[in-house]
Amino acid sequence: MAAPGGKFFIQDALDTPAAHHASYQQLWETKWKKPAQMGVYPFMFSTAADFEPGVKELVKQDFKEPYDWDQYAKMYFPQAEKLVKVAEEAESKGEVEKASEYYLRASAVYRISRFPAPRSEVQREAWKLGKDACIKGLGLRPHPVFEIQVSHTHRLNTEGSTIPIYHLLPSTASKESPVPLVIIFTGLDGYRTELAVWMEGWRQVGVATVVLEIPGTGDCPAKPDDITSPDRLYSSLFDWIGQQSGIDQKKVAVWAFSTGGYYAIRVAHTHAAKLAGVVALGGGCHHMFDPAWLSKVNHLEYPFDLANTLAYKWGYGNDIEKFKAEASDKFSLLKDGTLDRQECARLLLVNGTEDEIFPIDDYYLALQHGPVKEARFVPATKHMGEPMSFFIILKWLYKLFEIESDPVKQMQTLPFKPKF
Repeated sequence: MAAPGGKFFIQDALDTPAAHHASYQQLWETKWKKPAQMGVYPFMFSTAADFEPGVKELVKQDFKEPYDWDQYAKMYFPQAEKLVKVAEEAESKGEVEKASEYYLRASAVYRISRFPAPRSEVQREAWKLGKDACIKGLGLRPHPVFEIQVSHTHRLNTEGSTIPIYHLLPSTASKESPVPLVIIFTGLDGYRTELAVWMEGWRQVGVATVVLEIPGTGDCPAKPDDITSPDRLYSSLFDWIGQQSGIDQKKVAVWAFSTGGYYAIRVAHTHAAKLAGVVALGGGCHHMFDPAWLSKVNHLEYPFDLANTLAYKWGYGNDIEKFKAEASDKFSLLKDGTLDRQECARLLLVNGTEDEIFPIDDYYLALQHGPVKEARFVPATKHMGEPMSFFIILKWLYKLFEIESDPVKQMQTLPFKPKF
């Protein structure tokens, strides 16, 4: 812990349960209803009306922690299936814009069905159906997003052979006029199907994007319980990027969200020569694995059982106690020497000072080790310091890429507004 007295900076908040942990009804009313109405995380590409049937049934049945994930997930399927049928009918009639919207809306409902992670059979089915709908919707847009299976050339035999990525390259890109690239590392629960929300905004300012999942989430092929697996993963990714003539190889940056920030800090040290800059938004590196922290987070800011979800992500399944006992020694970027490496890409650390998902203490720690880093902490805000953090990061990346643009205009591309 970085605060005086060996405490976390938000020590006084650790024993106060958030209201949304009392029941699903409280989760919806106190945490999710407003972002659903706005069409923002975790409700990208959707409208609040699409969730009304599922919410009504979950409230009626008085769902609460600990959730039966199969039963929880099933509540969303009828509405998601209904939206897919509308999309398919529209596509068959050549109504491309309508089909795209409804495929994306269906993917959003499937997303909340498998949220925060596909840990059960029905949730895994929701993930499969949701990503199928999402890429159909993104592929029917005027500037389609493409899914590419990048060869995982540096993999171990126990790891997957391909890295699924979403890719969007501006039409202006060419060998003679290459464009910058933002690589988006996703988080614990937001996968490529969600973080794709940023891709169109970057295209409009002439920047290419790649979105991929971190180990232990989505379809990432890297071993989740191997601390060196991301090194192999990103070596394979950079091999592919190096072959893309439309990408300016001197203007490649990583922007990582939440749990992805852990991997951003690592890649900034392991692949410094490949990167013009790295942004770790809302991530962690050491104290995030403290047993004292993990023993508190299940009743704080995160909508569900954060410690359990992290254990699942890092390859421990349901064995939360083993995860708490082993995680720090196994995954800490301080203990494995990453933070003290002599080489580090330009690295910006951004978070809210009141973060209850990953402690701000980790960024204080990172600033005290290795090469000089940049940081901006957003006061009196929780995880990731939204929305102010986005403006901070966009301005930083614009300057890094030497482009002139308005972050307000780019931010306006995020909220989803249904047309049909």
